[in-house]
Amino acid sequence: MERKLTRQAHKPSRGFTLIEVMIVVAIVGILAAIAYPSYQEHVRKARRADAQAALMELAQFMERHYTANGRYLTAANANPANAAPTLPFTDAPKDGATKFYTLEFSATPTASAYTLRAVPKNAMANDSCGTLTLAHTGAKGQKAGATLAQCWRR
Repeated sequence: MERKLTRQAHKPSRGFTLIEVMIVVAIVGILAAIAYPSYQEHVRKARRADAQAALMELAQFMERHYTANGRYLTAANANPANAAPTLPFTDAPKDGATKFYTLEFSATPTASAYTLRAVPKNAMANDSCGTLTLAHTGAKGQKAGATLAQCWRR
């Protein structure tokens, strides 16, 4: 009988204790608390990069229009019938169901200058960079309080 008791006493246990499970849950919680905000910031940067690429593409469109017509596109010379400017696209990203930026432009009446704007909407509406701008000179801009390096970083 003594022999039987000693065998059971030396039998290895299976499974995890409650303390071990609690420690693992705490570690996973800490990692998630650190990783999720970082992930969200990377998603915002990717969406901003889509808007910046769209602004650059529209700037190329405006420059091609200038080369062909001797002036930038304005509301007056875009479509005389209804005076509505015609851009190749007005949302960013161009593909995908959810659009995060509305693309707009303003030009001087003489059509010698323009400013393109990417206005955030939907999930990006509260982005710290706000509206991104790109002028005919190549000057880049963003909401006051945010820096150019934060918002236009490559």
